[in-house]
Amino acid sequence: MQQEVIIVGGGMVGLSLALMLAKANIAVKLLEAVKYPNYDDNNAVPYHSSFDARNTALSRRTVQIYQKLGLWNALQDHATPILEVHITEQGSFGKARLKADQEKVESFGQVIENAWLGRVLLTQVRQQPLIELIDGVQVRSLKQDNEFVYIEASRGEEYTHSIKSKLVIAADGRDSFCRQALGVGVDVHDYDQVAIVTTVQTSKPHQQVGFERFSHLGPLALLPLPGECRRSVVWPVKKGTEGEWLGEENDQHFLDALQQTYGDRAGKFQKTGQRFSFPLSQVLAEKQAVGRVILMGNAAHTIHPVAGQGFNLCMRDADVLMRYITTQIAKSDDIGEPEMLKAYEQARLTDQQRVIKFCDSVVRGFSNQNPVLKLLRNTGLIAFDVIPGIKPLVANYAMGLKA
Repeated sequence: MQQEVIIVGGGMVGLSLALMLAKANIAVKLLEAVKYPNYDDNNAVPYHSSFDARNTALSRRTVQIYQKLGLWNALQDHATPILEVHITEQGSFGKARLKADQEKVESFGQVIENAWLGRVLLTQVRQQPLIELIDGVQVRSLKQDNEFVYIEASRGEEYTHSIKSKLVIAADGRDSFCRQALGVGVDVHDYDQVAIVTTVQTSKPHQQVGFERFSHLGPLALLPLPGECRRSVVWPVKKGTEGEWLGEENDQHFLDALQQTYGDRAGKFQKTGQRFSFPLSQVLAEKQAVGRVILMGNAAHTIHPVAGQGFNLCMRDADVLMRYITTQIAKSDDIGEPEMLKAYEQARLTDQQRVIKFCDSVVRGFSNQNPVLKLLRNTGLIAFDVIPGIKPLVANYAMGLKA
């Protein structure tokens, strides 16, 4: 009998998982609340709630996962490698650099716009006969017993779908309905920030260099994109101040602020695209495995984007879960066995806690403008740059190769 899994949530994590499962010859029903766009033009990439204006820095481990799935050739056309990373703090002396050639790697990862990543994943899912895509439906009920998980989903008044499975993967986002239906609590920390996200054009070519710049407004990431002088910007600012950065009337104000923050490192900031804002908080589920349901993606852990680790952490979760599932199949065992899911959860805790703690510590540490702490931070950046052995260790963690 064909094994079947239900995935709730068709964002980038849900789509990636569906493709992983199908590659393992497992049938998938994928439920997504928002209707997917139809892609009918190679140059038009309409936004979807999960494939928006943001960009994702894919770690080397994530790239390797997509290579195994046979997707990297399709993604590579829209991605740009990161060959160097510069870390500095505005108005301070400390700085650190990572160079791919010195660490003997092809790159530290690849930057891709979410809209393109989503488009490629969705196109592949639509072509996969083992995946049944059901979009525009809301999950209204999730219950389980010892044998199955039962889901009811509806599309307005006209459609109700009742399905069951041995295993349900809930990848339905930070405000996960499934997590709430399971009675799983969350630990929430609001950073009192929103991320301003856009693309910019600069006078100097980016040369595949990424910048992490800590300023009084927040940690600013400037990453290379396809196009010689095109870069992505992710800039967390204090909640309530985002209005002064959004809208065409504030284009020059935004460009001037970037120029002041970066100086001439990127040359002149010449043009900005439309800017979007996203609230920033840390949301951690108290459990990730409940019976035959596993929480995945932002439903399990939503973290600050400061180090670009959130999506890559989710992809490592998905990769490890697949190992557990395929082991169960090889033994002809139950793919939704609660003990197996608990074992997966336990296996992922060390990597998850390390990344979550690191991202949270960076945000809190660089937000404090105490002069003594600034001195310690910048001394630490210099130490990072000169002490042998530290860079390879940090680089491997950032690339997801030591998870």
